[in-house]
Amino acid sequence: MTDIEMAWSELGGDPARLSRVSTVVREGSLQGRLPVRELARACVGVCALAAAELGARRAGLAEVPAVRVDDGAVATAFVSERHLLIDGRAPVAFAPLSRFWRTADGWVRTHANYPHHRQRLLAALGLPEGLVPSVESALAERSALEVEEAVYTAGGLAVALRTPEEWAAHAQGAAVAARPLVERERLDSAPARVLAPIAPADDGTPLLPAAGLRVLDLTRVIAGPVATRTLALLGADVLRVDAPQVPEIPDAHADTGFGKRSATLDLAADGRAFEELLAAADVVVTGYRPGALDRFGLSARALAERRPGVVVAQLSAWGAYGPWGGRRGFDSLVQVATGIAAAEGSPEQPGALPAQALDHGTGYLLAAAVLRALTEQSHEGGGRVVRLALAGTAQWLMNGVGHDRAGETSYDGAGGTVYDGAGPWLAEADSALGRLRYARSPLSFAGGPPDWTRPPGPWGADAPRWS
Repeated sequence: MTDIEMAWSELGGDPARLSRVSTVVREGSLQGRLPVRELARACVGVCALAAAELGARRAGLAEVPAVRVDDGAVATAFVSERHLLIDGRAPVAFAPLSRFWRTADGWVRTHANYPHHRQRLLAALGLPEGLVPSVESALAERSALEVEEAVYTAGGLAVALRTPEEWAAHAQGAAVAARPLVERERLDSAPARVLAPIAPADDGTPLLPAAGLRVLDLTRVIAGPVATRTLALLGADVLRVDAPQVPEIPDAHADTGFGKRSATLDLAADGRAFEELLAAADVVVTGYRPGALDRFGLSARALAERRPGVVVAQLSAWGAYGPWGGRRGFDSLVQVATGIAAAEGSPEQPGALPAQALDHGTGYLLAAAVLRALTEQSHEGGGRVVRLALAGTAQWLMNGVGHDRAGETSYDGAGGTVYDGAGPWLAEADSALGRLRYARSPLSFAGGPPDWTRPPGPWGADAPRWS
């Protein structure tokens, strides 16, 4: 089974649809020891196909529009945060305390981009707010596993470097390996969703498969916002909602805020306002650690009880199961735990993927799962929940992607061409944040939207209500 066939099967898609997908191969894109290009291509391909399928159904088309996956567009989008310029300024990707550190017996990687995570890391190490050399010395005296446990106990983020074999033997690694890449479940017996017809693409008007759908975006950098950014491209009214006391990193918001509006809401104090949003929502996307939102009545079952027929999309780092089911995590940490960092470098000198491919890949898969759930609902009914984890995508990259090239989807061009830069897939736009240079979406299907209709605005600047 090819990579895109496997991903499409995980989404419950009709295999006959795959004949509508073609690929432009560009050698040299997303180069690494692991098959990152193949993973990225498959994730974007199934997302575009799911969009085309829903668009065909809503527009009454006899055939699903043709999908074209261009390695250049995909490679550019998978490092969108590196291409972003705001009035000519490049964002800072990682804070000084987010990095690899030597320990007494190996390596550990920390994540401290958010102020509260930095504070918890320093508290776990018994250090005042201070200098990198102090952290370096403190970590050098401890074992990697000791650091991992101490920092997580304090509510921070640190992960010991593991080899692929060590991760496979770990209880969480075994739990992830036992689960499907995409978990799909029916929540209720709501009647079939009646989606308003949309006009087929003509006279320059794009086909927008998600037009008229309302998406509540309860996610943070990067995978969840990539998914909702994609749904916004496809015409959805996406409202991102954050707690006012935990601001998003401005540059991260600028990269993933295209097409959306951004509001703040204290769920504990403004529960009624949230319920009004939920009452009119078609999709709810969550990206916090498993269980973190349950106290606000935001589990999938609780949401479906109050909003029958809703599609709930849940994203986590490690999965909502196993001993790490309640842990926080980010792409860089999942790479370290699952053996990717050791495979891209070595146990003695860890490396990293050429992109935060777990984040971006999982984001496109999550959007694809939402689109497929909406298609299924339109003739089967029933609320749906779909779940993905960065660790599940890592498992697929390490053990599934690129291992069977026979019968691959059709390619445009004999032998492909060379990826010689991101230029063709970059665009510029004025915004309330300044002049932006950004990566365009890699989703491409006949008649589909070429770009977002609105740039990102300031974080939290919009009212918490639907358009």
